[in-house]
Amino acid sequence: MALKHVAVLMGGFSSERPVSLSSGEACARALEGEGYHVTRVDVDRNIATVLSNLKPDVAFNALHGPFGEDGTIQGVLEYLQIPYTHSGVLASALAMNKERAKVVTRAAGIPVAESKVVNRFAIGAKHPMKPPYVVKPVNEGSSFGVVIVKEDQSHAPQIISSPEWRYGEQVMVERYVHGRELTCAVMGDVALGVCEIIPTGHSFYDYDSKYVPGGSKHEVPAKISLNIYQKVQTLALAAHQAIGCRGVSRSDFRYDDRFSENGELIWLEVNTQPGMTPTSLVPDIASAAGHSFGELLRWLVEDASCSR
Repeated sequence: MALKHVAVLMGGFSSERPVSLSSGEACARALEGEGYHVTRVDVDRNIATVLSNLKPDVAFNALHGPFGEDGTIQGVLEYLQIPYTHSGVLASALAMNKERAKVVTRAAGIPVAESKVVNRFAIGAKHPMKPPYVVKPVNEGSSFGVVIVKEDQSHAPQIISSPEWRYGEQVMVERYVHGRELTCAVMGDVALGVCEIIPTGHSFYDYDSKYVPGGSKHEVPAKISLNIYQKVQTLALAAHQAIGCRGVSRSDFRYDDRFSENGELIWLEVNTQPGMTPTSLVPDIASAAGHSFGELLRWLVEDASCSR
């Protein structure tokens, strides 16, 4: 039986366009290696017309950021009745809004850090929260716009209310959680391994740590106690299910073990469109669990559907 025609959706017009192009090309090459007929689609405002003419069997969503992972492209694909990978409309929209996602996960018993959403112009000279805290765009990924305010910082970050800010009017102010950066991928209904992310020469897991070769070290499996390891897996799967994710997702955590092995473990967010670049986390985690990159992508393609 002939293998499916897969349209790999990449690029787009969010801040994460370069990341998406890298993810999409890596996925397209790997899917061709698996025997699929692949068409690379650099997404623009005419995507509905392009896909209507192309008539692929499956749309592999390798988009990142607004439009690509906030439920918008998922709605277009539902309208066109083209089966697609990863999460559906509601889960994508919910996960993309960091504060709304935390409301749902908190209700499911998942520990989250205290936070609030404010207009960026409300962050003036006065701190919106007692330092240390983190300011994040509500609807961005790849650490774009993330500002960490330390304990000894006398004023609120002025960049947030400046003309240079381009990440939306609403921002989330969240208590800063000390400790280690952990992440766990979920594939279907199975939590895969836990990875510790160790930035190299960076104070936190920022854009360069994520995408510049050598910017971070991925330690899989993470060198943490079995109890914490299993707790991260349990919470990652619980978040995946509470948000309503499908396909593959990745949950990020902070783990503060400065004073005790059973220290604070905080869920930060779930990524419904994890990166698939050569330096991305999910391919590393899947590999450690025995899934090659090609096998992971094949699973995603065969899992694709509408009404997700």
